[in-house]
Amino acid sequence: MAPLVVSGVSKVYTVRGRGRGKFTAVDDVSFTIAPGAAVSLVGASGSGKSTIAKMITGSERPTSGSIRFGELAVEGLHAGGLRKYHSRVQMVFQDPYAALNPLHTVEYTVMRPCQNFLRMPPARARERVYELLETVGLTPPAQFAGKLPHQLSGGQRQRVVIARALACDPELIVADEPVSMLDVSLRADVLRLLASLRAKRGLSLLYITHDLLGARVISDEILVLNKGKVVEQGPTKQVLQHPKHEYTVQLLDAVATPFATAGTAPSD
Repeated sequence: MAPLVVSGVSKVYTVRGRGRGKFTAVDDVSFTIAPGAAVSLVGASGSGKSTIAKMITGSERPTSGSIRFGELAVEGLHAGGLRKYHSRVQMVFQDPYAALNPLHTVEYTVMRPCQNFLRMPPARARERVYELLETVGLTPPAQFAGKLPHQLSGGQRQRVVIARALACDPELIVADEPVSMLDVSLRADVLRLLASLRAKRGLSLLYITHDLLGARVISDEILVLNKGKVVEQGPTKQVLQHPKHEYTVQLLDAVATPFATAGTAPSD
């Protein structure tokens, strides 16, 4: 297991068109995820959370700063190196409807990374599909393996997305708003699943959300982002009970739960 170390990372985009200029999406962000730890990036839409996720997974490169996963400098990876990296770091996307190919069965979807990353023969890959479906609570597996995405509920689709992410035995999962597209009744189930997988498998987790309640449930540490900058950072309990920045207080006040009162939270 390797730590993820994000050091002074910034991302600046060129804005095209009549108002051509520069837009700083992420500004000098630093944090570490130790092996087996869970860190939440919390902020409103446009705060830079997803851009950070893209840089960590290698689909975007930082304008400055560095991202290291153990011995790997992520920003310098290309082709084969990036492919090997993706066997260790996997993404769970926000929209389970868009994340799955509507023409492929659940079995095919989960089998592909088993074959692509782990080079499993078809028979063993199929066995692993059933094991993974069992792991994410899609039981009995035979009932789900042959289904297409449109035959599943939103919560079931997201469990398939998680099973696919687990297929290559990753060390770190980056979960980008994984419950925001689900009904409220399903969100707690998916959060419990992620927490259980982390505990049982020793996974590291980067949880990206606008919801402080979800961050409270799942993470050891919180970074609060506003306009690309980290405005507050610390252990989850400390940030929620004793927020120091006005923006964190505003996020707490927007949560419809009893643990935020005038910007502070009572002890558990």
